[in-house]
Amino acid sequence: SRSFATASQKQVASKSEPNTHFKITLRRSAIALGERKKETLVALGLHRRMQTVYHVHSPEAAGKILKVKELVEVENVPAKAVRSQSEQRMERKASRGYQVQGTKLGGLAWEN
Repeated sequence: SRSFATASQKQVASKSEPNTHFKITLRRSAIALGERKKETLVALGLHRRMQTVYHVHSPEAAGKILKVKELVEVENVPAKAVRSQSEQRMERKASRGYQVQGTKLGGLAWEN
């Protein structure tokens, strides 16, 4: 069926490059939870809902994820899929809707 075909395509793509990072997204708020859970989220670098961070596969990161597994969504991704904070911001940003080709002024005297 259709879902099986898309699942097999994802598996083929992942075989070409090994998954080396965790993509962690905070889905639920930790407001009413204990201080230890909040500290674990801070240690992972998560401060607000829907924020995404990347961590290299390690026992430390896996342990922190297990402590807050009810609050986060985790994906295994290859190194080429890792995005910095500024790259994530640019991906979310809408296009301007226009592109500046040039100006009629050419250049201003003080810019030369």
